Amino acid sequence: MCFGCGPANEKGLRIQSYVDGDVVIAEWNAEKHHEAFPGVLNGGIIGTLLDCHCNWTAAFYVMQASGKQDAPSTVTAEYSVKLLRPTPSSSPLSLSAKLVELDGKKAVIEGELEADGKVCAVCRGTFVSVDPGHPAYHRW
Repeated sequence: MCFGCGPANEKGLRIQSYVDGDVVIAEWNAEKHHEAFPGVLNGGIIGTLLDCHCNWTAAFYVMQASGKQDAPSTVTAEYSVKLLRPTPSSSPLSLSAKLVELDGKKAVIEGELEADGKVCAVCRGTFVSVDPGHPAYHRW
């Protein structure tokens, strides 16, 4: 259902994040309707890619620290994105994210989006695990 990573959302981005050592990675390809203008990815799509990817990174690290087998439902408490250069929409995009700080159900994550070997955007966010009863609980 999630716009960023939900496989059931036909109009979503369908990000698929994977653990690779100390980082969580993903590859993604834009389509024409994701552009802000010809050849350049929309900033809102960039924000969504980083937000959702970092959210999954937080879920992984909270799960790992708790010793549980299932990823918890995590939500974004806050995040900021810096757009460093135009992101080409015709190149495969690489996302990476890493844990900066973990405090119980709260994780601080830093992420970046790269195209053609250049970092195009970075982010830092705080993500928290939520319990049953929260509207986002197990919605992705």
